[in-house]
Amino acid sequence: MKSFYLTDAGRIRDHNEDSVIITKNRNNDYLMAIADGMGGHSAGEVASSIAIGYLGKHFNETFLNMSKVDTVNWIRDAVNEINTLIFDHEKTHPESKGMGTTLVLAILTKDYLLFGNVGDSSGFVIKDDKLHKVTYDHTLVNLLVSAGELTKEEASNHPKKNVLMKALGASQEVDVDIFDCDMDISQILLSSDGLTNMLTKEQIEKVLLGSEDIEEKVIKLIGKANNRGGTDNISVAYLIREEEGDL
Repeated sequence: MKSFYLTDAGRIRDHNEDSVIITKNRNNDYLMAIADGMGGHSAGEVASSIAIGYLGKHFNETFLNMSKVDTVNWIRDAVNEINTLIFDHEKTHPESKGMGTTLVLAILTKDYLLFGNVGDSSGFVIKDDKLHKVTYDHTLVNLLVSAGELTKEEASNHPKKNVLMKALGASQEVDVDIFDCDMDISQILLSSDGLTNMLTKEQIEKVLLGSEDIEEKVIKLIGKANNRGGTDNISVAYLIREEEGDL
């Protein structure tokens, strides 16, 4: 198993509100996660760091020998706790009012692979040398596409394509989407929308199937996103299973 992550402010933003983690517990289970924060006065980076800081600590302290059903509940409970922590922070830091964050995560054990998602950060897998998006973006335009009111082409250039319908810190109740993924995959990629708004799925796939090593692929993805404008913070968390049955 090889893994690598990187986050970059991009070309336009003067600071980075994304937070990223890849961690492995003593049972060789992997947690990957990206949080893309939002809110003025650096509040977005506070929200994203609350999310990733809690997840990493909680995973290493409590996640051990869990069944798939237990893990689904673990993800739901963790997301609810992060939401509470964000609201608690706002109570004592009025300048952070209105802060929030997206969250996408993947948990890989020897028996299963689960993704969790709130917002528009994305989770992908490579299966049979094809890139497949696992998660669903909680955006206004995606809702309109699902309802048949917009085409995918119209959505990609829509002026409100970044309007979120779900985020941590947006409401007291949060509902995380959880996806049970086929284990017959070779790679896992998580990214903030700073990558997916700049590169097509085909462009991302081409890099991931290239011959470079894992670090070079991540750096290349971020470089390409910046070359196409880098209008947002760009974060990538990437894992490669080196051989059949790895983990």
